[in-house]
Amino acid sequence: MATKAEQRERTRAELVRIATGRFAEHGYAGVALEDLVADAGLTRGAVYHHFGSKLGLFRAVVEREQARVAEVVESAADAEADVVEGFLAGCRAFLEASLAPGARRILLVDGPAVLGWDAWREGDADTSVRLLDEGIAELAAAGVIEDRSLATVGTMVSGALNEVAIADADADDPRARIDETVDVLRRMLRGLAPSRAA
Repeated sequence: MATKAEQRERTRAELVRIATGRFAEHGYAGVALEDLVADAGLTRGAVYHHFGSKLGLFRAVVEREQARVAEVVESAADAEADVVEGFLAGCRAFLEASLAPGARRILLVDGPAVLGWDAWREGDADTSVRLLDEGIAELAAAGVIEDRSLATVGTMVSGALNEVAIADADADDPRARIDETVDVLRRMLRGLAPSRAA
């Protein structure tokens, strides 16, 4: 028999699971709390107990999605022995994960708009941005790119990837766009290589 703590965790996980599907399909503004809890066979009180509000539930959904995408990115990067290929594989994995309409809507559209830029960025900093910064530091340590302005490089790559992920939603062939983006990133890294003395 499940303990109360286990039951609470199951209820919380079920609410997040159902809410993820609802927010992905209808967006934050299009989800009524009454419909969401009806799907879970619960009451509004369950949401208030576990999350405090619809906003709190949405925050939990965003955090879960950020962690899920970060796991995919880290796994893809770790699968490559070469530091450059690992970095590019991680970037590709982020873009591929963002092809899912739900991930794009929750993470890149509603996330910043609903939570506010600072709160959304804080969660992103702990997941995808952290991995991106680590990858850039590894590139610098390996001598692939110059060891200067790394925070700026990270911010620029992060912003570019997010914008490409949003733009790919309307692309005729989003997979080809991902290939193109990875190729551009590869060329950008060459441009950041340390200058060699003649």
